[in-house]
Amino acid sequence: MGEHEDTAQAEELKDRPEVVLLATGGTIASRPDPDGGVVARAPGEEVLDSAPRVREHARIRVEDVMNVGAYLMTPERMMTVAGRVRSALADEEVAGVVVTHGTDTMEETAYVVDLLHDDERPVVFTGAQRNAAEPDTDGPRNLTDAVRLAASPRARGMAPTIMMSGSVEAARDATKVHTTAPRAFASPGHGPLGEINDRAIHIPRSRTSPDTLAGEPPESPLPRVDLVKLYAGVDGLLVRASREAGAEGVVIEGFGLGNANHEVMAEVERSVAAGVTVMVVSRCAEGHAAPIYGNGGGHDLAVAGAIFGGDLGGQKARLLLMLALVRAREGGASDVQTLLTPHLQA
Repeated sequence: MGEHEDTAQAEELKDRPEVVLLATGGTIASRPDPDGGVVARAPGEEVLDSAPRVREHARIRVEDVMNVGAYLMTPERMMTVAGRVRSALADEEVAGVVVTHGTDTMEETAYVVDLLHDDERPVVFTGAQRNAAEPDTDGPRNLTDAVRLAASPRARGMAPTIMMSGSVEAARDATKVHTTAPRAFASPGHGPLGEINDRAIHIPRSRTSPDTLAGEPPESPLPRVDLVKLYAGVDGLLVRASREAGAEGVVIEGFGLGNANHEVMAEVERSVAAGVTVMVVSRCAEGHAAPIYGNGGGHDLAVAGAIFGGDLGGQKARLLLMLALVRAREGGASDVQTLLTPHLQA
Protein backbone atom coordinates (compact mmCIF):
# COMPACT_ATOMS: atom_id res chain seq x y z
CA MET A 1 0.00 0.00 0.00
CA GLY A 2 1.39 3.42 -1.02
CA GLU A 3 1.81 6.49 1.17
CA HIS A 4 -1.26 8.16 -0.36
CA GLU A 5 -3.39 5.07 0.34
CA ASP A 6 -2.09 4.90 3.92
CA THR A 7 -3.05 8.55 4.46
CA ALA A 8 -6.49 8.05 2.94
CA GLN A 9 -7.13 5.04 5.17
CA ALA A 10 -5.99 6.96 8.26
CA GLU A 11 -8.36 9.82 7.41
CA GLU A 12 -11.22 7.40 6.87
CA LEU A 13 -10.59 5.79 10.28
CA LYS A 14 -10.37 9.19 11.92
CA ASP A 15 -13.90 10.00 10.78
CA ARG A 16 -15.35 6.90 12.43
CA PRO A 17 -16.72 7.14 15.97
CA GLU A 18 -14.58 5.77 18.78
CA VAL A 19 -15.88 2.88 20.85
CA VAL A 20 -14.20 1.42 23.93
CA LEU A 21 -14.37 -2.37 24.22
CA LEU A 22 -14.17 -3.60 27.81
CA ALA A 23 -13.37 -7.32 27.84
CA THR A 24 -14.36 -9.35 30.90
CA GLY A 25 -14.23 -12.94 29.61
CA GLY A 26 -17.20 -15.26 29.11
CA THR A 27 -17.91 -17.74 26.34
CA ILE A 28 -16.97 -15.18 23.69
CA ALA A 29 -13.42 -15.34 25.13
CA SER A 30 -13.47 -19.08 25.92
CA ARG A 31 -11.51 -21.88 24.35
CA PRO A 32 -11.45 -25.64 25.06
CA ASP A 33 -8.76 -26.89 27.41
CA PRO A 34 -6.88 -30.17 26.85
CA ASP A 35 -8.85 -31.72 29.73
CA GLY A 36 -12.12 -31.08 27.92
CA GLY A 37 -13.33 -28.05 29.85
CA VAL A 38 -14.06 -24.69 28.22
CA VAL A 39 -12.56 -21.68 29.99
CA ALA A 40 -12.31 -17.95 29.40
CA ARG A 41 -8.76 -17.07 28.39
CA ALA A 42 -8.64 -15.05 25.14
CA PRO A 43 -7.68 -11.38 25.65
CA GLY A 44 -9.83 -8.60 24.25
CA GLU A 45 -7.69 -8.01 21.17
CA GLU A 46 -8.08 -11.65 20.19
CA VAL A 47 -11.83 -11.44 20.68
CA LEU A 48 -11.89 -8.32 18.52
CA ASP A 49 -9.81 -9.97 15.80
CA SER A 50 -12.40 -12.75 15.58
CA ALA A 51 -14.82 -10.20 14.09
CA PRO A 52 -13.03 -8.93 10.96
CA ARG A 53 -15.83 -6.54 9.90
CA VAL A 54 -16.15 -4.79 13.25
CA ARG A 55 -13.56 -2.11 12.43
CA GLU A 56 -15.67 -0.97 9.51
CA HIS A 57 -18.03 0.67 11.98
CA ALA A 58 -15.78 2.35 14.55
CA ARG A 59 -12.32 3.00 15.87
CA ILE A 60 -12.03 0.57 18.76
CA ARG A 61 -9.90 0.83 21.86
CA VAL A 62 -9.66 -2.44 23.76
CA GLU A 63 -9.23 -2.66 27.53
CA ASP A 64 -8.94 -5.96 29.37
CA VAL A 65 -10.81 -5.66 32.67
CA MET A 66 -10.76 -9.33 33.72
CA ASN A 67 -11.05 -12.72 32.07
CA VAL A 68 -13.51 -14.96 33.90
CA GLY A 69 -16.57 -17.03 33.20
CA ALA A 70 -19.78 -15.24 34.12
CA TYR A 71 -20.44 -17.84 36.82
CA LEU A 72 -17.40 -16.42 38.65
CA MET A 73 -18.67 -12.84 38.68
CA THR A 74 -19.30 -11.22 42.05
CA PRO A 75 -20.96 -7.93 43.01
CA GLU A 76 -17.50 -6.53 43.69
CA ARG A 77 -16.34 -7.46 40.19
CA MET A 78 -19.52 -5.93 38.78
CA MET A 79 -18.62 -2.67 40.53
CA THR A 80 -15.19 -2.86 38.89
CA VAL A 81 -16.83 -3.16 35.47
CA ALA A 82 -19.12 -0.22 36.25
CA GLY A 83 -16.11 1.85 37.31
CA ARG A 84 -14.30 1.05 34.06
CA VAL A 85 -17.38 2.06 32.05
CA ARG A 86 -17.39 5.43 33.81
CA SER A 87 -13.64 5.83 33.20
CA ALA A 88 -14.07 5.10 29.50
CA LEU A 89 -16.85 7.68 29.21
CA ALA A 90 -14.69 10.31 30.93
CA ASP A 91 -13.15 10.73 27.46
CA GLU A 92 -15.50 13.05 25.57
CA GLU A 93 -14.32 11.63 22.23
CA VAL A 94 -15.76 8.21 23.05
CA ALA A 95 -19.13 7.60 21.37
CA GLY A 96 -20.05 4.53 23.40
CA VAL A 97 -18.87 1.45 25.28
CA VAL A 98 -19.19 -2.27 24.54
CA VAL A 99 -18.72 -4.81 27.32
CA THR A 100 -18.05 -8.43 26.38
CA HIS A 101 -19.30 -10.67 29.17
CA GLY A 102 -20.45 -14.20 29.85
CA THR A 103 -24.18 -14.72 29.55
CA ASP A 104 -24.81 -16.45 32.89
CA THR A 105 -24.73 -13.21 34.90
CA MET A 106 -24.64 -10.64 32.11
CA GLU A 107 -28.05 -9.30 33.11
CA GLU A 108 -26.80 -8.61 36.64
CA THR A 109 -23.62 -6.76 35.66
CA ALA A 110 -25.54 -4.81 33.02
CA TYR A 111 -28.13 -3.83 35.63
CA VAL A 112 -25.43 -2.62 38.05
CA VAL A 113 -24.02 -0.47 35.24
CA ASP A 114 -27.55 0.76 34.52
CA LEU A 115 -28.13 1.75 38.15
CA LEU A 116 -24.87 3.72 38.28
CA HIS A 117 -25.04 5.16 34.75
CA ASP A 118 -25.60 8.91 34.31
CA ASP A 119 -24.34 9.51 30.79
CA GLU A 120 -26.28 9.80 27.52
CA ARG A 121 -23.81 7.68 25.62
CA PRO A 122 -24.70 4.02 25.08
CA VAL A 123 -23.29 1.05 26.95
CA VAL A 124 -23.91 -2.26 25.19
CA PHE A 125 -23.30 -5.71 26.69
CA THR A 126 -22.78 -8.68 24.43
CA GLY A 127 -21.26 -12.14 24.43
CA ALA A 128 -21.70 -15.57 22.91
CA GLN A 129 -23.49 -18.83 23.56
CA ARG A 130 -20.99 -20.84 21.52
CA ASN A 131 -17.26 -20.64 22.15
CA ALA A 132 -14.86 -19.53 19.44
CA ALA A 133 -13.73 -23.05 18.60
CA GLU A 134 -17.20 -24.03 17.44
CA PRO A 135 -17.78 -23.68 13.69
CA ASP A 136 -21.03 -21.76 14.18
CA THR A 137 -19.84 -19.47 16.96
CA ASP A 138 -22.07 -16.44 17.42
CA GLY A 139 -19.53 -14.16 19.09
CA PRO A 140 -18.17 -12.30 16.04
CA ARG A 141 -21.61 -11.30 14.77
CA ASN A 142 -22.77 -10.24 18.22
CA LEU A 143 -19.65 -8.15 18.76
CA THR A 144 -20.00 -6.45 15.38
CA ASP A 145 -23.64 -5.59 16.05
CA ALA A 146 -22.85 -4.34 19.56
CA VAL A 147 -20.20 -1.98 18.20
CA ARG A 148 -22.62 -0.75 15.54
CA LEU A 149 -25.16 0.03 18.27
CA ALA A 150 -22.64 1.70 20.57
CA ALA A 151 -21.42 3.88 17.72
CA SER A 152 -24.91 4.85 16.56
CA PRO A 153 -26.44 8.24 17.40
CA ARG A 154 -29.78 6.42 17.61
CA ALA A 155 -28.64 4.76 20.84
CA ARG A 156 -27.73 8.02 22.54
CA GLY A 157 -29.86 8.75 25.58
CA MET A 158 -30.87 5.10 25.95
CA ALA A 159 -30.16 3.22 29.18
CA PRO A 160 -27.58 0.38 29.02
CA THR A 161 -28.61 -2.57 26.87
CA ILE A 162 -27.89 -6.22 26.14
CA MET A 163 -27.45 -7.11 22.48
CA MET A 164 -27.51 -10.78 21.46
CA SER A 165 -28.57 -12.41 18.20
CA GLY A 166 -29.80 -9.13 16.74
CA SER A 167 -32.14 -8.36 19.65
CA VAL A 168 -31.65 -5.20 21.72
CA GLU A 169 -32.92 -5.59 25.30
CA ALA A 170 -32.94 -3.05 28.13
CA ALA A 171 -30.52 -4.07 30.88
CA ARG A 172 -33.21 -3.53 33.52
CA ASP A 173 -35.73 -5.80 31.80
CA ALA A 174 -33.60 -8.52 30.22
CA THR A 175 -33.10 -11.97 31.64
CA LYS A 176 -31.44 -15.08 30.29
CA VAL A 177 -34.16 -17.39 28.99
CA HIS A 178 -32.22 -20.22 27.35
CA THR A 179 -29.08 -22.10 28.28
CA THR A 180 -27.76 -22.64 24.74
CA ALA A 181 -29.88 -20.87 22.11
CA PRO A 182 -28.16 -17.92 20.38
CA ARG A 183 -31.05 -15.63 21.28
CA ALA A 184 -30.28 -16.03 24.96
CA PHE A 185 -32.14 -13.05 26.39
CA ALA A 186 -35.69 -11.75 26.45
CA SER A 187 -37.56 -9.09 28.42
CA PRO A 188 -40.73 -10.75 29.79
CA GLY A 189 -43.55 -8.29 30.15
CA HIS A 190 -41.70 -5.59 28.23
CA GLY A 191 -40.32 -6.92 24.95
CA PRO A 192 -37.13 -5.81 23.20
CA LEU A 193 -36.21 -2.21 22.52
CA GLY A 194 -35.36 -3.04 18.94
CA GLU A 195 -33.30 -5.16 16.62
CA ILE A 196 -30.23 -5.03 14.40
CA ASN A 197 -29.92 -6.65 10.98
CA ASP A 198 -27.42 -6.40 8.14
CA ARG A 199 -28.91 -3.18 6.81
CA ALA A 200 -30.22 -1.15 9.72
CA ILE A 201 -30.66 -0.57 13.43
CA HIS A 202 -34.33 -0.41 14.43
CA ILE A 203 -35.09 1.10 17.85
CA PRO A 204 -38.87 1.67 18.02
CA ARG A 205 -38.85 2.36 21.77
CA SER A 206 -36.35 3.47 24.35
CA ARG A 207 -35.71 3.00 28.04
CA THR A 208 -34.37 5.46 30.59
CA SER A 209 -33.48 4.81 34.22
CA PRO A 210 -33.96 6.69 37.50
CA ASP A 211 -30.79 8.31 38.79
CA THR A 212 -31.19 7.97 42.56
CA LEU A 213 -28.21 5.58 42.72
CA ALA A 214 -26.17 6.94 39.81
CA GLY A 215 -22.56 7.96 40.26
CA GLU A 216 -19.23 6.38 41.07
CA PRO A 217 -19.35 2.80 42.36
CA PRO A 218 -19.36 2.74 46.16
CA GLU A 219 -15.99 2.66 47.88
CA SER A 220 -17.21 1.10 51.11
CA PRO A 221 -17.74 -2.67 51.40
CA LEU A 222 -20.96 -3.97 49.90
CA PRO A 223 -23.56 -5.19 52.39
CA ARG A 224 -24.63 -8.80 52.46
CA VAL A 225 -28.03 -9.25 50.78
CA ASP A 226 -29.40 -12.76 50.39
CA LEU A 227 -31.98 -14.13 47.96
CA VAL A 228 -34.51 -16.67 49.21
CA LYS A 229 -36.78 -18.44 46.75
CA LEU A 230 -39.98 -19.85 48.20
CA TYR A 231 -41.36 -23.30 47.43
CA ALA A 232 -44.36 -25.28 48.58
CA GLY A 233 -43.98 -26.14 52.24
CA VAL A 234 -41.08 -23.76 52.87
CA ASP A 235 -40.40 -22.75 56.46
CA GLY A 236 -38.57 -19.71 57.84
CA LEU A 237 -35.16 -21.36 58.14
CA LEU A 238 -33.46 -19.61 55.24
CA VAL A 239 -34.72 -16.15 56.19
CA ARG A 240 -33.58 -16.74 59.78
CA ALA A 241 -30.20 -18.07 58.60
CA SER A 242 -29.65 -14.95 56.48
CA ARG A 243 -30.39 -12.69 59.44
CA GLU A 244 -28.13 -14.68 61.74
CA ALA A 245 -25.36 -14.60 59.10
CA GLY A 246 -25.38 -10.81 59.24
CA ALA A 247 -27.38 -9.97 56.14
CA GLU A 248 -28.46 -6.32 55.96
CA GLY A 249 -31.07 -7.20 53.39
CA VAL A 250 -33.09 -10.20 52.22
CA VAL A 251 -34.98 -10.53 48.93
CA ILE A 252 -37.81 -13.06 48.97
CA GLU A 253 -39.00 -14.55 45.69
CA GLY A 254 -42.55 -15.22 46.77
CA PHE A 255 -45.45 -17.12 45.29
CA GLY A 256 -47.66 -15.39 42.70
CA LEU A 257 -48.14 -11.74 43.60
CA GLY A 258 -45.47 -12.03 46.29
CA ASN A 259 -47.03 -14.34 48.85
CA ALA A 260 -45.46 -16.44 51.56
CA ASN A 261 -46.85 -18.42 54.53
CA HIS A 262 -47.03 -18.00 58.30
CA GLU A 263 -43.57 -19.43 58.98
CA VAL A 264 -41.85 -17.14 56.50
CA MET A 265 -43.91 -14.15 57.60
CA ALA A 266 -42.89 -14.66 61.23
CA GLU A 267 -39.20 -14.57 60.25
CA VAL A 268 -39.80 -11.48 58.11
CA GLU A 269 -41.28 -9.75 61.16
CA ARG A 270 -38.27 -10.71 63.26
CA SER A 271 -35.86 -9.62 60.53
CA VAL A 272 -37.47 -6.20 60.05
CA ALA A 273 -37.50 -5.70 63.82
CA ALA A 274 -33.77 -6.51 63.83
CA GLY A 275 -33.09 -3.83 61.20
CA VAL A 276 -32.89 -6.09 58.15
CA THR A 277 -34.49 -4.64 55.00
CA VAL A 278 -36.76 -7.21 53.36
CA MET A 279 -37.88 -6.89 49.74
CA VAL A 280 -40.52 -9.12 48.16
CA VAL A 281 -40.68 -9.99 44.46
CA SER A 282 -42.50 -12.69 42.54
CA ARG A 283 -40.98 -15.92 41.33
CA CYS A 284 -43.20 -15.59 38.22
CA ALA A 285 -41.57 -14.57 34.94
CA GLU A 286 -44.06 -11.74 34.30
CA GLY A 287 -46.15 -9.37 36.36
CA HIS A 288 -45.72 -7.18 39.43
CA ALA A 289 -45.60 -8.23 43.06
CA ALA A 290 -48.37 -6.62 45.10
CA PRO A 291 -49.53 -6.90 48.74
CA ILE A 292 -53.02 -8.32 48.20
CA TYR A 293 -53.51 -11.59 50.10
CA GLY A 294 -53.75 -12.09 53.85
CA ASN A 295 -53.33 -15.22 55.99
CA GLY A 296 -49.55 -15.19 55.50
CA GLY A 297 -49.66 -13.68 52.01
CA GLY A 298 -48.30 -10.46 50.59
CA HIS A 299 -50.63 -8.16 52.54
CA ASP A 300 -49.28 -9.57 55.79
CA LEU A 301 -45.66 -9.29 54.57
CA ALA A 302 -46.24 -5.60 53.84
CA VAL A 303 -47.78 -5.09 57.29
CA ALA A 304 -44.68 -6.77 58.72
CA GLY A 305 -42.55 -4.11 57.01
CA ALA A 306 -41.46 -5.73 53.75
CA ILE A 307 -40.95 -3.57 50.63
CA PHE A 308 -42.52 -4.82 47.41
CA GLY A 309 -40.17 -4.94 44.42
CA GLY A 310 -42.44 -4.31 41.44
CA ASP A 311 -41.64 -6.49 38.44
CA LEU A 312 -37.96 -7.02 39.17
CA GLY A 313 -36.62 -10.56 39.31
CA GLY A 314 -34.87 -11.71 42.43
CA GLN A 315 -31.29 -11.42 41.22
CA LYS A 316 -31.75 -7.80 40.14
CA ALA A 317 -33.76 -6.85 43.21
CA ARG A 318 -30.85 -8.13 45.30
CA LEU A 319 -28.36 -5.85 43.53
CA LEU A 320 -30.72 -2.88 43.68
CA LEU A 321 -31.20 -3.35 47.42
CA MET A 322 -27.48 -3.82 47.92
CA LEU A 323 -26.69 -0.51 46.23
CA ALA A 324 -29.50 1.34 48.02
CA LEU A 325 -28.25 0.08 51.38
CA VAL A 326 -24.67 1.12 50.72
CA ARG A 327 -25.69 4.54 49.36
CA ALA A 328 -27.80 5.18 52.47
CA ARG A 329 -24.95 3.98 54.67
CA GLU A 330 -22.51 6.30 52.93
CA GLY A 331 -24.44 9.23 54.31
CA GLY A 332 -26.85 10.17 51.54
CA ALA A 333 -29.76 12.43 52.36
CA SER A 334 -32.31 9.75 51.41
CA ASP A 335 -33.33 6.59 53.22
CA VAL A 336 -33.41 3.18 51.56
CA GLN A 337 -37.10 3.31 50.68
CA THR A 338 -36.73 6.70 48.97
CA LEU A 339 -33.76 5.44 46.96
CA LEU A 340 -35.59 2.28 45.93
CA THR A 341 -39.03 3.60 45.00
CA PRO A 342 -38.28 5.16 41.56
CA HIS A 343 -36.66 1.90 40.43
CA LEU A 344 -39.62 -0.21 41.52
CA GLN A 345 -42.05 1.91 39.52
CA ALA A 346 -39.96 1.83 36.32
